[in-house]
Amino acid sequence: MQLAIARADVALDAVVLQDVPVTPRCPRDGLIHVALGLNFRNTAEIMLRQERCKMRAGLLGMTSRLPAVAGQFYPGDPDLLRTQVLELLANVAASQNVTPKALIAPHAGYAYSGRVAAAAFARLRDSAHAITRVVLIGPAHYVAVRGIAAPTVDAFDTPLGRVPMDVEALRKIADLQFVIRADAPHAPEHALEVELPFLQTVLGSFQVVPLLVGDTTPQDVAHVLRQLWGGPETLIVVSSDLSHYHSYETARRLDLATAVAIEVGD
Repeated sequence: MQLAIARADVALDAVVLQDVPVTPRCPRDGLIHVALGLNFRNTAEIMLRQERCKMRAGLLGMTSRLPAVAGQFYPGDPDLLRTQVLELLANVAASQNVTPKALIAPHAGYAYSGRVAAAAFARLRDSAHAITRVVLIGPAHYVAVRGIAAPTVDAFDTPLGRVPMDVEALRKIADLQFVIRADAPHAPEHALEVELPFLQTVLGSFQVVPLLVGDTTPQDVAHVLRQLWGGPETLIVVSSDLSHYHSYETARRLDLATAVAIEVGD
């Protein structure tokens, strides 16, 4: 992971994806991959709560996805959350004036991956003013998805506030047959949510295009990213832990291979 972080300023010219089995539960602590106590019953409760919220908000002309893992993967109190994110970012040394087009950031609980995530997002500090759209893409952990799921809601909420959807960007991919519009996969999902507080802190105001990848091909994912690539106003954030439950040396070897593949555009 450290070697991958060192290359966080690399602009991605190609999408590097492969099928990786997802372990459903961490033997040591749920915050590493699956939220502590977030079982199928809790997932259903989250989805029901969000559906009720959508119905109420729909009467006001706006729908929003509520945070599912606030208070579990990261602090639910906005002041505590803001303080923690700022402290994590402050511990990252100043980098060269390089504006990344894309970042890979982990989606574990902040206690485990907050320092790694901060090392990636801190790269945006010098270019925050130019970024107005974030394409946020990651794996679906809880709800089976055939294709790539884009939400129908108008915004995603976190304890730090509301992040609006980029409606025009979502329209650009709406006709792709492997892109579905569905909120159920997003309702309990942590992979995209945990990136938002960092983005809100570093960028301030921006629009988001949240995409959850399910049963689809690397070529389909690459096609979606090409459609949304844009210019300097668009940042791609790939939410991935890269590897799970390997020894330290094995993880270093696998992550180095991933970093090299990215650098050479493979």
